[in-house]
Amino acid sequence: MSAASPEALGLDPAAAFGPEDYAAATGAGPEEMADLKAFRDLLEEWSGRMNLVGPSALADFWRRHAFDSAQLLDLSRPEERVWADIGAGAGFPGVVLAIRLKHQSHAGGRAMVHLIESLAKRCRFLSEAVTMLDLPAVVHNARAEDLRLTGIDIVTARACAPLPKLLGYAAPLLKKRGARGLFPKGREAEAELAEARKTWTFEASMTESRSDPSGRILSIERLTHVR
Repeated sequence: MSAASPEALGLDPAAAFGPEDYAAATGAGPEEMADLKAFRDLLEEWSGRMNLVGPSALADFWRRHAFDSAQLLDLSRPEERVWADIGAGAGFPGVVLAIRLKHQSHAGGRAMVHLIESLAKRCRFLSEAVTMLDLPAVVHNARAEDLRLTGIDIVTARACAPLPKLLGYAAPLLKKRGARGLFPKGREAEAELAEARKTWTFEASMTESRSDPSGRILSIERLTHVR
């Protein structure tokens, strides 16, 4: 089943968006949907004990969080199978990406998501999700700029930092030839790009978010710091 945008499916971006809409938009099968529902339940349970997401975020889980995260995989290339999620927090986009990769037969054994989070209590939640759902993911309780990982194909982050600072976090992870960043941003994406070019050189492209017409997804590669 092929993925389609909410607009192509006749969905109003302002209307309710539930699990059936997510499945239609992404092509997710029953097993993938079962994992996502289990993840949502776990997120709700842990949010009652710590500050992961609020009630309003849970109410719009399927569009604002799940679909917003899932669309990133559709922007990846077939050979890009090792991801690093900076500031993984409540699991967006990293856990959702790991769920999708788990259920894609073409991903193979090489598929992996590195979930990077500096707060230990959030790492406990992420570890619980990874273990419970048997995901191709590993949790790192560390700051991204202090972590030296190799073989990363794509670095991503959601609501982590403005682009100039985010690129500083991502730079050590983008050492592999051909590695790139895929960063969801809001309506200020172009302004963030302009600001980032004051301290970084890179190639960039921009794609409209399928979950939020005002959002943009930035693809960044060939990143070099301006001396």
